[in-house]
Amino acid sequence: MRMLSSVGKACLVAAVLLAGAWGVPSAEAARTPLLMEGKKTLYQRVLTRPGAQIRKDPADAAGKPQPALTRLYVYGRVQKNGAEWLEVGLTAKGQTDGWVAADYTLPWKQQMTLAFTNPAGRERSLLFKDRDTLATLVNADDPGSTLAPLRKTIASGKNDPSVVSIEPEAYVDLNKQFYLLPILSAEETFAASGHRMRLLEVASVTQQEAKADKAQAPKANGLRNFSASVVFVIDSTISMGPYIDRTRDAVKRIYDRIEKAGLSDKVRFGMVAFRSNIDKTPALEYVSRLYADPNQVKSGKEFLEKVSGLRQATASSARFSEDAYAGVMTALDKVDWANFGGRYVVLITDAGALRGNDPLSGTKLDAEQVRLEAQHRGVALYAMHLRTPEGKANHAEAEAQYKALTAHPLVPHPLYYPVESGSVDAFGKIVDSLADAIVDQVNASSRGEEVAGSALSASKASGDQVKDDAALLGHAMKLAWLGRTEGTRAPPLFSAWISDRDLVKPDVATTEVRVLLTKNQLSDMQQVVKSILDAGQAAQLSPKDFFARMRSAAATLGRDPNAINSPNAQKLADLGLMGEYLDDLPYRSKVLDLDQETWSSWSISQQQVFLDELQRKLRLYQIYHDDVSRWVALDGGADAGEAVYPVPLDAMP
Repeated sequence: MRMLSSVGKACLVAAVLLAGAWGVPSAEAARTPLLMEGKKTLYQRVLTRPGAQIRKDPADAAGKPQPALTRLYVYGRVQKNGAEWLEVGLTAKGQTDGWVAADYTLPWKQQMTLAFTNPAGRERSLLFKDRDTLATLVNADDPGSTLAPLRKTIASGKNDPSVVSIEPEAYVDLNKQFYLLPILSAEETFAASGHRMRLLEVASVTQQEAKADKAQAPKANGLRNFSASVVFVIDSTISMGPYIDRTRDAVKRIYDRIEKAGLSDKVRFGMVAFRSNIDKTPALEYVSRLYADPNQVKSGKEFLEKVSGLRQATASSARFSEDAYAGVMTALDKVDWANFGGRYVVLITDAGALRGNDPLSGTKLDAEQVRLEAQHRGVALYAMHLRTPEGKANHAEAEAQYKALTAHPLVPHPLYYPVESGSVDAFGKIVDSLADAIVDQVNASSRGEEVAGSALSASKASGDQVKDDAALLGHAMKLAWLGRTEGTRAPPLFSAWISDRDLVKPDVATTEVRVLLTKNQLSDMQQVVKSILDAGQAAQLSPKDFFARMRSAAATLGRDPNAINSPNAQKLADLGLMGEYLDDLPYRSKVLDLDQETWSSWSISQQQVFLDELQRKLRLYQIYHDDVSRWVALDGGADAGEAVYPVPLDAMP
C-alpha cells in the first residue's frame, strides 16, 4: 500500500465519512452473512478501502463508489478472473447490495476503534510503519533517545521511513464527534519499565486524500513486461536427497516449457540450500548457501549447472530442527527482487525451524519476523512440509511454525502444504502445480490476455489449492507491478502501528481502545454481569457454592450446555458466559479469569470489593444504553439494531 509523501500530509482525518444506503436491496431475505472461522455467532465484516465499488456482478465494468471505511457484512466469497470477490450487504438482515473486490477491503474481525486522549502535556503519538519498529521502542530501556531524532526530523518537514503518520495537533473528542479509526489487530505486552502496553494496528485515510478515487483501468501493455521469479529454499540435510533431485527435475521440465514458449526472460528460478549451525557441527559445511540466483540464470541449462553440486549433507545436525529461517532470509536478502513482478519463495523441508532464541539459530528471528521481511519485499512465502515418519514427534511444532511463516494478508489460509508420509510423488505434483500456475500467469500477461481490473468472463476455482492460491497472489502482484511501472495510484488508505501509552512515559495513556457494541450485545453483557453479581452476593455466606451458582446462571442465559457441564470448566470464561463479541479483545478480564478457588480464598471484604466493581459497571452500562446521542450508525441508519456504542475497553467486565 502506498505510504504518504510527507508526514505533514499524513495527519489523521478527524472525521471519516460513514456509509450511506445505496441502491435497492436484493430480494433475498432469509440469508445470513458468513460466520467468522471458529465462531458460532459472529459474522464476517470488512471495511472498504478508498476506491471500492459495489457492483451488481463481479463481471460488471464499474459500480457505485463507496466511502472509505464503510462497514459491510460478507455473504459470499467467489474467485473471478484470479481475484476474490465478496458478496456484501450493509446489514446482517439478509439483504445483499452487490459485490466488491476483496482487494478493496480490509477484514474487521473485532469492531474496535481507537480514540486519542487529549495531547496536552505530552508529545503527539507517532504511527509506525510496522509492528517490529514499535515493539523495539516499547522494549527499549531508553526509547526517548530514539524518538528524539525522529521527532526532530518530522518537525523539520522531512520524512522518516519508519513513521507513517502523526497524531493531529488538535484534540477531537470522540464523545462529541465520532470518528472511525478501526483497529485491525491488537496485542498486549510489557514495556521495559514493567508497564502493560497494547500494540495496535490501525487504519485511516489522509485528510488530503479522503475522497474515494475512481478506479483506473490498467493497460494490457503494462503487463506484457511482467516477469516472475521462484526461489526454492531447500533443506539439504541427510534424507533430503530424493527431494533435491525431484525439485531439479521439476525446474528442468518447466524451463523446457518456457523456452519453447519464448518466455525465458519472463520466468526465472533460483535455489538456496540450508542446513544448521556449523560451529556446532563443522561437517555440515554451511548454514545456508545461494546456489542459483534467478537474476543470473537465463536458461534451464544454466540452472542445472549451478545446482549440480547440491547434495544432501553427510553429517547429522545437532538438532532435528534445521535453520530454515536462515535459508529463507538468504533468499530474501541475496536476491534482487526489484527486477520481478511475481515474487515467490518456496521452502521445502522435513523438519521444524530453529527458533530465534535457540543458541544455534543464525538469524535470531522467528516466523513472524521472517514473514514481515518477506511482505516488506512483496514476496509470497510457501512451505512444503515433508511429514516423514522419522519426524513424527516434530510435526505439530513444525506445522505451527510454517503456518505462521506463510500467512498472507490476501489469502484466507497459510500457504502451507503438508506432504503426508513425505511422498516424493505427492511432493513432485505440488511443485509441478505451483510452477505451472506461475508460468501460466506470466504467459497470459505476455499475450495481454489477463488485465487486472478488466471484466473478463467469470472463471471458477480450479479445485487445485496450489493453483488457486497462486492465481490470487499473482493478481495482487500484477496490480503492484502496474503501480510501480505505470505510476498507478494505490488506494489512499494506510495502516500503521501505535502504542496505547506514551513510549517515554508509559504511565500516560495516549489512546483509548473502544469496543463498538450493538444494543443487543450491550444488553447481553448487562445480563451476564448482573448474573455474576447475584451469584456472588448469594455465595458470600456459602463461598463453595459460587461456581455452582454460575453454572446455573449460564444455563438460564441459554449458554452452550457442553461448556457449562464440561469438567474442564474452571473459570467463568470456560462456561461461555460472555458472547463471542468479547473473544480476543486485547485486555485481561478480572471477571472472566475468576475461578472457584480464588473466590473461596477471598475474605468477605475482598469479595465485596469485587462485587462493588461489578455494580459500578452495571450502572455504567445503563448510562451507555440511555445515552442516545452517542449511538452511532455505521450503516447510515439502514438497521436501527446495528447502531453501536463506543465502549471504552477498560469498562469491559
